[in-house]
Amino acid sequence: MGILARLRALERATRPYDPEFVAAMARRWAELPDAVRTPGQIIGQHGVGCEGTHGVFPRCNLKCTPCYHSRDANQVRVDGPHSREQVAAQMRLLRILRGPRAHAQLIGGEVSLLPPDDHAAALEIMHAQGREPMSFTHGDFDYDHLERLALRDDGERRFARLSFAAHFDKFMYGRRGIERPPGELALNPYRKRFADMFARLRREHGVRYFLAHNMTVTPGNLDEIADVVRECRTMGYGMFSFQPAAFLGDERRWKEPYREATADAVWAEIGRGAGRPLGYGVFQNGDVRCNRTAYGFYAGRRWYPFLEEDDPRDLAVRDAFFRYFGKVSFTGTPPAVLAAKMARVVARHPSTVVIAVRWLARTAGRVGVPRLVRNRFRVRPVTFVMHRFMDAEVVGPAWEMMRRGEPAGEPALREAQERLAACQYSMAHPEDGTVVPACVQHAVLDPAENAQLRTLLPLVEVRAPSVRRPDGQEE
Repeated sequence: MGILARLRALERATRPYDPEFVAAMARRWAELPDAVRTPGQIIGQHGVGCEGTHGVFPRCNLKCTPCYHSRDANQVRVDGPHSREQVAAQMRLLRILRGPRAHAQLIGGEVSLLPPDDHAAALEIMHAQGREPMSFTHGDFDYDHLERLALRDDGERRFARLSFAAHFDKFMYGRRGIERPPGELALNPYRKRFADMFARLRREHGVRYFLAHNMTVTPGNLDEIADVVRECRTMGYGMFSFQPAAFLGDERRWKEPYREATADAVWAEIGRGAGRPLGYGVFQNGDVRCNRTAYGFYAGRRWYPFLEEDDPRDLAVRDAFFRYFGKVSFTGTPPAVLAAKMARVVARHPSTVVIAVRWLARTAGRVGVPRLVRNRFRVRPVTFVMHRFMDAEVVGPAWEMMRRGEPAGEPALREAQERLAACQYSMAHPEDGTVVPACVQHAVLDPAENAQLRTLLPLVEVRAPSVRRPDGQEE
């Protein structure tokens, strides 16, 4: 390739806006209910929402209460070819319907039950369809598995970066070394061990990573949230996500009055752990009754938001970001290419430099120069999230009415319809070309789907080999 051709290719690669991505966001914005088309809405202004897989490996080897899995999930065999085939089909549909770039979760049962090569193949399929994948796990696997996932047989890296979400809470039973955790803090060594594996992987093989920490919340561990945030903030997790338990999945596992752990109570406890009340009005992901998010950073032991929701100057920064950089696809874009794209936007709109410098000075003032100096101007971005799933008893009828084009009159069903229409987290069904909200997947579709998978991929009962005792009898 000649120099001129290389320059043309570079110019195309660093164009700030991809017309296909812009069109996909416009479609998503048009699909949103009017009530959530707010100035801070991310869907349609800087992304198309999040995506997830389903039916690709339903089985898990921990026994957890609560869990959104249906009764048959743990009776389905983990099968690499099935997982790869289903991931490919679902990602192809998402690529068609949701555009060229999105975050997608490789989720189902326990991802580490997949052999490392099959896990890697699934991630490569997702990358090929423009998805930035995040693998969901309980974290109870060893470094050898992670290394075999990250590296090829010849020792070369398969991936420049891996993204994992690890779920830890005391209602997860069967974890090696701590069968039944007595409390959340007893899990901290396991939380740290998981994060340390990725630090080792980067140190030894140069694989970058992003880690999210997930935790289900019930009245039984609500008052332990703050300690988890405080104790785990330096372990290496870039996100702490909390999910108030819902009456969803296998009803045999419903042990508590889950809804006593309200959204406001959970969010207040997260803020107590962060050391300050958390706003969630600067940016929205879908409906705030489903998702609350606070973006910020730690400077030393204290957490600060990137933007204060009660400061009009910071809200103007948000609006300017959406105006000038919202159509730039950050997801899956290599850092150097992203920097070039942003530089071209800045060159076209020099006022963005003034906005950025004023914001930086204002934020540094809030943190305090002495604190920044003590910490050598190093900050650690950490995002706090709450995802609130809906109960199956309202999702089912609300969804059925939506399919008939019938608005609900009963308040609980009407709220469910509004939240489903604004869903930020969706799953694809190649068999009929549809994309459905995750609550619908888990409440309505999972039971039948997993029952079919139980027949398609039945567990194979393996009998232990007989052992001859000293008296000559077999056991």
